[in-house]
Amino acid sequence: MSTHGHPAGRAASGHPLAELTARLRRGERKVTGPRQAILDLLRRSQHPLTRKQVFARLRAGDCDLATVYRSMQVLEEMGIVKRYDFGDGVGRFELVAEGEDGHHHHLICTRCSQVVELDGCFLADLEGRIAERNGFRDISHRLEFFGICPTCQTTVAPAARPPASAGD
Repeated sequence: MSTHGHPAGRAASGHPLAELTARLRRGERKVTGPRQAILDLLRRSQHPLTRKQVFARLRAGDCDLATVYRSMQVLEEMGIVKRYDFGDGVGRFELVAEGEDGHHHHLICTRCSQVVELDGCFLADLEGRIAERNGFRDISHRLEFFGICPTCQTTVAPAARPPASAGD
């Protein structure tokens, strides 16, 4: 696990833009200006982004929000990005290296929403035993961890005010 929120070997800059656009072409998809802008943004991001975060971080005029939604759908279908849900019902997306499934877990701060990506998956053996015991095949899992990050632990939350009385 990296202290910068990205595990070693999964740095966003490890995805050259030319490689990403080549993947679009091989998938017989057009390499449009908005798709290039989105891929470049995701390539430079240190953590998964929502569609609205992608839109907000693009230069004005690069594309509209509907184009971001459509582009993220295409990129997800092609396996170029992976969608994560951190329990709030909002999809977050990050790039997946070609030939990989992007499977990893996250640790999310419940106060500031900091995301730390965790290397590896320690559940492969357990997953296999569960599948065998229940007669399933090709099973998968999703697992995210939630807690309070070190920075938020040192930040004192403002004291709660007592409720106002009805006579005030």
